[in-house]
Amino acid sequence: MIRIGVLTVSDRASRGEYPDKGGPAILEFLKDVLTCAWEPHALVIPDEQEHIEATLKAMCDDEGCCFVVTTGGTGPARRDVTPEATEAVCEKMLPGFGELMRAVSLKSVPTAILSRQTAGIRGRSLIVNLPGKPSAIRECLLAVMPAVPYCVDLIGGPYLTTNEAVVKAFRPGQ
Repeated sequence: MIRIGVLTVSDRASRGEYPDKGGPAILEFLKDVLTCAWEPHALVIPDEQEHIEATLKAMCDDEGCCFVVTTGGTGPARRDVTPEATEAVCEKMLPGFGELMRAVSLKSVPTAILSRQTAGIRGRSLIVNLPGKPSAIRECLLAVMPAVPYCVDLIGGPYLTTNEAVVKAFRPGQ
């Protein structure tokens, strides 16, 4: 079974002070887009770099998630450390993901330049950092999702298929 990790990084949501909206927004998007059989592995954790790193490693290495999507912790605030944790656990970084997400977000909000979304590869897993706002999550995922299945192919992951009415996966030669 294809496993996809969904990681919400939020001090307040992890303490139950408010409901996690980012994780459910990612899951809703993936349910709309992916047509292959898959199962989620979703967690909510605090903004602690060591904890984020350990959780990303576990999702990739132990849980076998081929695609891990994070939400939260990508801003400039002192406790926003998701990109640093992602960089610490990845063998290769894919800066084009962050560049595209910021470019798309700038069309909606001028503060998108403050966002530090990134993406990288750990073994056979693609990790993508998203902002925390549900509308920004959907906007960013719509932008990068056409490249995700092919990226997962290239790193030896499972074959992801998409609902072409929502997102058409791009694979060269197809």
